[in-house]
Amino acid sequence: MTTAPIAVAAHGLTKRYDDVDALAGVDLEIRAGAVTGLLGRNGAGKSTLLQLVAGFERPTSGRILVDGEDPFDNAVTMADTQLVREGGDAFASEPVTDTLGWYRDLREHWDADLAAGLADAFELDTSQKVENLSRGQSSMVGAIIGLASRAPLTIFDETYIGMDAPNRETFYEALLTDYAAHPRTIVISSHLISEVERMFEDVVILDAGRVLVHGDADEVRARGLTLTGRATEVERLLGTRDVLARRDLGPTSQITVLTQPGDELPALARQAGLEVDGVGLQDLFVHLTRRTAASPEGESR
Repeated sequence: MTTAPIAVAAHGLTKRYDDVDALAGVDLEIRAGAVTGLLGRNGAGKSTLLQLVAGFERPTSGRILVDGEDPFDNAVTMADTQLVREGGDAFASEPVTDTLGWYRDLREHWDADLAAGLADAFELDTSQKVENLSRGQSSMVGAIIGLASRAPLTIFDETYIGMDAPNRETFYEALLTDYAAHPRTIVISSHLISEVERMFEDVVILDAGRVLVHGDADEVRARGLTLTGRATEVERLLGTRDVLARRDLGPTSQITVLTQPGDELPALARQAGLEVDGVGLQDLFVHLTRRTAASPEGESR
């Protein structure tokens, strides 16, 4: 087992279920030692990608590499990877303590003190059977497993979705604190983008099984730009840039565009007297994926 953060790479990665491609030719890299946000609408392929990374499934075609190795049924990479899904991956008919004990024996870097401290912070009764817990409490169990495992590659797939706002904030703060003290590769798949985006160093946006955006989170945010002002000036400056959203009110237009690094549009817009605003990651995600949202969404995989 390694103690160093682990990198992930996908090359032409495709996963097909019956006649549907959950992933279609995905190319990406997840940096070792970074917190990466994995975003996408329901059915975009997020959970499928994470199960392939964790070695639970085999690609239909293409390659997925974890620390340079094929992770499928690979004892070495699986020992260093902790995937926690929404249900918490706990033993339903057993007390929480039994599940935590199993992970303690399985995970070389398990921190029992951290697990106990998180249970106290969540006010979680670990003597209860998992099947008797609420959805939010089950999410707490998953959060504890993911953090206390300290696996070099730790993946949270909507793990904390059932928690209320105070407990989600407890989880976020615990994650950032422990990540700073014990660096590792962390992937967070979430629909609660506005809450978690502050943690992202990198971001991947999947849409219909393909990579729509992939890169440094700050650079991705900077690609979205909203211009507001006289419609004639807005039109003059737009050129061939990709328009994500538009609102017109008489002589005034508000347009959200997708720019490229080094684009002079912000400076030119200010010179023309236009109001220039950035776009939050959640708004950018909505704008980017809205154009393909007309097709029916499948079940989340």
